[in-house]
Amino acid sequence: MHDPERRGSSWSFTPETKNGTPRRVPLSTAALAVLDALPRRLDGRVWGIHPESLSQAFKRVCKAAGITGLTFHDLRHEATSRLFEQGLNPMEVAAITGHKTLQMLKRYTHLRAEDLVKRLR
Repeated sequence: MHDPERRGSSWSFTPETKNGTPRRVPLSTAALAVLDALPRRLDGRVWGIHPESLSQAFKRVCKAAGITGLTFHDLRHEATSRLFEQGLNPMEVAAITGHKTLQMLKRYTHLRAEDLVKRLR
């Protein structure tokens, strides 16, 4: 998931994606700091975990915390909405989330009415 050649740049290369198109994912300064602080495997990568294993681990943590009805995938919806709230335009958000069409991007976007009211002032 994390490209060992990325060091010093502001993106991560994702060779295997859900839609089959490898891509570079732009990362925030905070995300870069977290990734750069993590130990590396021998091959230089940060993670060697299968995506389904991550989802299963998330379910276990939610259960232990007494959280019901939340999936790991729900976090993608939340992040997409927060990117819009930060003022990014649809093309910028799609570049980060990997959505290829505006229709799919809209499906993942759940803007809060109170935040929209603030922007209208």
